[in-house]
Formats: sequence, structure tokens, C-alpha cells
Amino acid sequence: MRILIYGLNYAPEMTGIGKYTGEMAEWLAERGHEVRVVTAPPYYPAWKIREDYRGQWFRKESAPGRPTVFRVPLWVPEKPTGMKRLLHLASFACGSLPVALAQTLWEPQVVFTVEPTFFSAPFAAAVARLSGAKSWLHVQDFEVDAAFELGLLPSDGPIHKIATGLEALFTRAFDAVSSISQKMVERSLSKGVSAEKTVLFPNWVDIDLVHPMSSDTTFRRDLGLEEKVVVLYSGNMGGKQGLEMLAPLARACSTNPSLHFLFCGDGAFRPQLEEQVQGLANVTLLPLQPLAKLNALLNTADIHLLPQRAGAADLVMPSKLTGMLSSGRPVIATVDHGTQVAMVVEGRGLVVPPENLEALTQAVLQLAADESLRRSMGEAARAYAVDYLGTESVLRQFERDLETVVYGDRNLR
Repeated sequence: MRILIYGLNYAPEMTGIGKYTGEMAEWLAERGHEVRVVTAPPYYPAWKIREDYRGQWFRKESAPGRPTVFRVPLWVPEKPTGMKRLLHLASFACGSLPVALAQTLWEPQVVFTVEPTFFSAPFAAAVARLSGAKSWLHVQDFEVDAAFELGLLPSDGPIHKIATGLEALFTRAFDAVSSISQKMVERSLSKGVSAEKTVLFPNWVDIDLVHPMSSDTTFRRDLGLEEKVVVLYSGNMGGKQGLEMLAPLARACSTNPSLHFLFCGDGAFRPQLEEQVQGLANVTLLPLQPLAKLNALLNTADIHLLPQRAGAADLVMPSKLTGMLSSGRPVIATVDHGTQVAMVVEGRGLVVPPENLEALTQAVLQLAADESLRRSMGEAARAYAVDYLGTESVLRQFERDLETVVYGDRNLR
């Protein structure tokens, strides 16, 4: 198949959408498909264009047997708030549209785009229509819903009505709409997407790369944490992760000498977190780590933290959860019971109400004091990852679903 991928984030970004889209594109190319990508230079989660990509408005990357990647201009604000985020997204839309339209001459068979950002969705649908191609929208994060439900935009009034109306209109225009959890697929149905167009396309994890090993890692030794119970948050430090709980949690546990907190990552919230944990001896902040150190980092943890803000659990399915589970360590998630995240974590960790410091503190202390419980939950977490989240099984099913959309051999799942 000739597959055009159109989206803001792509490899070599190491977290979130860029990571997954890059791995998907490489996997499809290795399977013999022709893959082209229209994207931006890497900038996330640091919100700064990577040094080796600066100074080039347009850039083409190609090699035999690999995706051909077209990089387009992007404006990245130093402080990504409010109107600056909209201008940031608009800069990608303006810079990418001519390059995407040029791909119609290549005659792709399917145009695949990822939300966020939804800014790209209308253009992706238009390119597909002009090419005579099928169109596929993959929802990693319901960003429009999140903006309203998390209070980033007013939840009533004309802005809400216009934004949700346009989102529903453009979403229904795609031939296939996928998402990463069953609850998110159900949300697509509530927007008027017909059931036969929906696809479950979960995030995956390389279960061979991320696997259980001794917690006696170089991180633990270098940081002098050999005798500590290590509680780890690793990933994007953005506004929707509920990271406001991390510093108060560490402070509430500061009288327990056996506990130490590692907070690793980068993003818009990191400067605030650095300020909040100043003076806390039981906290170590680390920068985002390269892929080669990922397994050692995740295995340094005795307990993984997955904080989420109230109302976010069925708008997003945190991509970092796959690695947590595959590492064979228990997870504490701050989500409501009955949400997709809760259903995955229960039995493989503990679920506590979001934004409830007392409940989160008690969960950490409970797992920290019970090594056998940590072990049994960690084993269950690893088993779930092996059974349901392995790269090959997820991407092979996705390939079959792509063929269904393009060739119409059978109904989607």
C-alpha cells in the first residue's frame, strides 16, 4: 500500500505521539509498504526545536526501505500557553498544507492523521479526497473535549458550540476513526461516527526492550538509592498529567526514610515542578532519558506513578502506561473507577481518586510496606503487557485493518 501519514509529531521525538507514529511508519515500511510522512521538526516535549533541525524551513529525509519524511516549518513558543498554542498549531497547518497537497501526485491509497492535533484533520481529509484515497483519523487524545472538560476553555457559550460542532463534522468525514482504548472508541460513537467506521488501535510496547530485571540498576547505584523504595514518574511533564500532585505527595511522605521519589522527563510543567520540590531531600529530578536507558530507568522503580487530572481518564490513554506494565512493576493511577485506565490498572496496581492527596499518599505507603503485594501486582502487569500490548500483535492487526479500509475485503472490528 501507499500510505501517507500527516501529523505534527514524529520520530525522533521520544515520548507520546511522535514515538508511536515513528515506530508505526518504520514497521509498515519494513513490511514492504510505501510510506511518506508530512510532519514538523522534532520539538516535543521540550517545546524547543532540536538543535540539528534548526535553520531549515523544509527538509526531506529518505533512505531505501524506510519512510520518506518531509519536514515543514513550525513556530514553537517558549511558553506554550493560550493563544500561542493556537498560533503554533496554525503555523504547522500553513506550512504543511502545500507539501501535503503535493503528495496527491503520488496518489496515496490511504491518508492517516493523528489527533492531536485536530488542526490537521480537515486538511488530511481534503488531501485524501483529492487523491481518491481512503482517510483515517487516529485519536490519541480528544484534545477538543479535553480543552473544555479540563477547564482550559469555557465549557459553555459559542466557542464550545462551534468547536464541538466542527470536530464532529470533520470526524464523521473520515473513512475510519480509531482510538487507543475501548472507552475512547465509544466516545467516537457519541460524536456520530458510525460503528462500522470505528477501530480499536491501542498503543503498544516492545516487550523485549522493556522487560523485568533486577531493580539494582545503574540509576539506583549512581543515585545512592540501594536501600530505598523508589517511586517513579517518568514521561511528559505537561498540563494534562495532573503533576500538581507530585510535590505535595513527596512532601507528605518526607518523614518516611525508606521512600525516594524520582521525577524524570521534560515539558511545560517542569519548571514549576523544579520550584515546588526545592528543599525536598527525598526527590531527585532527572532529564528525559534516551531509549537505550529506558528499561533500566523503568526497572529502577519499585512503584510507578500515573497521575491524571479529574475528567481526563477517558479523554486520553497515557502512552507511558504500556512501558510501566511491561517493566513488571505495580502502578498507582489517580483516576476514577470504571474508566479505561482504572480497568487496566486494577489488579496490576492501585487506583485512587484523582486530586486526592490523602488517598494517593496512603496508596504509596501501602505498596511501599508490602513487597509481596508489589511483586504479585508487578507480575500481573507484565502478563497483561505480553498478552495484549506487544508491538507485533498490535501492528499486525492494524495492518489488517488498513487493508480492510483500502480494499474493502471485510468489515472493521
